[in-house]
Amino acid sequence: MALYKKHTGKQTVKYTRNASIMILLLLFALATLFPIYFMIISSFGDPVEAGAMDYSLWPAKISFESYKFFFDYSEHSYRWLLNSLIVAGSVTASNVIFATMAGYAFAKIRFKGRAVLFSILLCAMMIPYQVTQVPLYILIVNIFQIENTYKALIMPGLVTVYSIFLTKQFMSSIPNEIIECAKVEGCNQFQIFLKVIVPLSKTVMAVTAILTFMDSWNTFFWPFLVTNTMDMQTIQVGLKNFRFANTTYFAPMMAGATISALPMFILFFSLQKYFLEGVTVGAVKG
Repeated sequence: MALYKKHTGKQTVKYTRNASIMILLLLFALATLFPIYFMIISSFGDPVEAGAMDYSLWPAKISFESYKFFFDYSEHSYRWLLNSLIVAGSVTASNVIFATMAGYAFAKIRFKGRAVLFSILLCAMMIPYQVTQVPLYILIVNIFQIENTYKALIMPGLVTVYSIFLTKQFMSSIPNEIIECAKVEGCNQFQIFLKVIVPLSKTVMAVTAILTFMDSWNTFFWPFLVTNTMDMQTIQVGLKNFRFANTTYFAPMMAGATISALPMFILFFSLQKYFLEGVTVGAVKG
């Protein structure tokens, strides 16, 4: 009887602990999702000024006028989305290509100064993003003189240190015996990379593409610095045009934010397993 009571007591403690954890996680999930919910709900309001907005958790009526207002407000509304797609797509493609090649070189090719060069790259990861903006802006605007162009938006993000680090850590886990077998078969370095490494690295390439696309699509600060006309702005920068000194078109701005978030929602739910793998892919011992 005593053993039964002891066992029952342990089960009660276990259920209480699990219930507490579930409630806590649910609260965190609600706190995380609430801004997204408020953004979507606010986008169905009437396209009125911020001073006339009725901030509520559920609008009095559902209207798509704010979405129509968003596209009718400026002739460049569609261009903002196209610019973001061009920039994010180009940056993603270049990161996947260059980071994969650099990761393979650092992981599997022995050359002088490899450890020193990789250490310098790791040190670059520790420099805050904001610190590099001033010299980068001077290079783009004063020296290269390519401001307000796709080059200015794309070139600084052609390849990132984090992408190189991610692919290098993954490729370090690929057995060297596979590469040695390919050399025995007569493959050169390019053939080994293209026919052996790339097929084995599809997971890390997908993770790199997802993370890079999300970061490039959501970037505001750099496109805001190097663009000075509305036709070259990305969607994130274009949304600021709905805010003025004395008023804000809140609902249309939320409609634009919802539209700009759609690619992220689609990307996440369609490639969710790669996001989960990306959490641990960089933790592989190199």
